[in-house]
Amino acid sequence: MKRICLVVTFLLTMQAAFSQTPYRVDTARGFDPSKLMAGGNFGFAFGNYSLLNISPMIGYRFSPKFAAGININAQFTWEKYRDIDGFERKDNFSILGGGIWGRYYPLDFLFVQAQPEYNSISLKRQIYDDPRRTFKERYGAPSLLLGGGYAQPIGGNSSFVIMLLYDVLQDNNSPYRNRPVFSVGGNFGF
Repeated sequence: MKRICLVVTFLLTMQAAFSQTPYRVDTARGFDPSKLMAGGNFGFAFGNYSLLNISPMIGYRFSPKFAAGININAQFTWEKYRDIDGFERKDNFSILGGGIWGRYYPLDFLFVQAQPEYNSISLKRQIYDDPRRTFKERYGAPSLLLGGGYAQPIGGNSSFVIMLLYDVLQDNNSPYRNRPVFSVGGNFGF
């Protein structure tokens, strides 16, 4: 009787421990909607340098250690250059692109990420001379963002994410030229 009580206690303890893990490990094959995740980043700044960043992402948690998906990158910036007499130049940038991303979680709350993407960049430059001149230019830029981050669970399959990435390709037209990309956002499970 003592052994039966120990086995039942052991099984109940194991069940309680496994039921508290944030991601289930299912042996069933096929698509599981509870492993879908969505999130991304939103940012803005206003002044002589203004920015609007909308970067959604969607992905799938293939296992407790690996997730991958797609991302969209949409950034709009306006930068004003002034001289003593007022405006000298105004640059408007539109950056539209996207790519794929993959995350490996060596620990439940830490991850490393690889994110190859391609961005199309449009520049409209207005120079306020006499006469006023406008130039337009369009170009593309590949990027390979590598880095890692921290994911703090906030309930269910959702988490608060802090991430630091760096573009290792350093293309001359890259919007991430020679500076780290720090982002704060969230992932929300379904």
